[in-house]
Amino acid sequence: MDFLEFNKKFPTEEKAIEYFINIRYGDQIVCPYCGCIEKIYRRGNKRNKDFVCNNCNNEFSIFRNTIFEKSSTDIRIWFYAINQVLIAKKGISALQLQRETGVTYKTAWRILNQIRKAMGNDNDKKLFEACVEIDETYVGGKPRKKSKKDDDDNDKNNFNKRGRGTNKTPVVGIKERNSNNVQAVVALPNEQNKRLTGMQLLEILNKVCEKDCLVITDDFKGYGILDKETNEFVHLSVNHSINEFSKGNGVHTNGIESFWAVLKRGIYGIYHHVSVKHLQRYVDEFCFRANYKDTQENFDIILRNCILI
Repeated sequence: MDFLEFNKKFPTEEKAIEYFINIRYGDQIVCPYCGCIEKIYRRGNKRNKDFVCNNCNNEFSIFRNTIFEKSSTDIRIWFYAINQVLIAKKGISALQLQRETGVTYKTAWRILNQIRKAMGNDNDKKLFEACVEIDETYVGGKPRKKSKKDDDDNDKNNFNKRGRGTNKTPVVGIKERNSNNVQAVVALPNEQNKRLTGMQLLEILNKVCEKDCLVITDDFKGYGILDKETNEFVHLSVNHSINEFSKGNGVHTNGIESFWAVLKRGIYGIYHHVSVKHLQRYVDEFCFRANYKDTQENFDIILRNCILI
């Protein structure tokens, strides 16, 4: 929604709270302590988010166990941040949110981080069917030109080269052709400190896809595991090393690579630097935005998924 629509929908904090109550509870508020749906009353006009259950005599906030819990920030600022995250194709930085809302940088960063948690709590994910594309990309600093000192010290580890063999963090993404939905996961090293092994890639596919899916890949040797007789997927590939980007009849990985283009432009252009610790949440943000870009209910979906597990 645009700025005028947002102000019309949420003119006051009270309207925003009522909207959240309707999304989370519907017509009936439930006590989180005893499960009672009767004898629940609002605490007072000045505390319109707090309720009291006369059955168990406990007081609770309607934001209990959600990303909004323990926040003194106006809920309209939270809603504004959610809306900005959804309409910004490449994301919005904490500094930009700070400038637009007047909160501190620390508060803006926490708000965006909590929103990404809700985006990663998507409970409507279904296993991919029919035909999928899988590819990997690497996220991290751009290659640094070696200096004369590096050559003198023979310190080749200081040069963060591009592509496979780099020290950057790999991310594996899968895109379903029918729905254009994307799921992506940060591929951390296994116990042997190896990344992107055939078994790791197969494990990701098993979690995301139905059996007997047609899986289209590039020529990365890790996907060779899909050609074994025990494999339950149908495998086709293109050989990028010889500049083969399509074999015709839809055999290409251009779909998932277009997702990487948006992800990297967002990380490099908006966020500039993302630590490995929080990288999966940023990936979840881009996946959610890609999967729900054509629906008007993406705002409500985030509110439904804001329950902290």
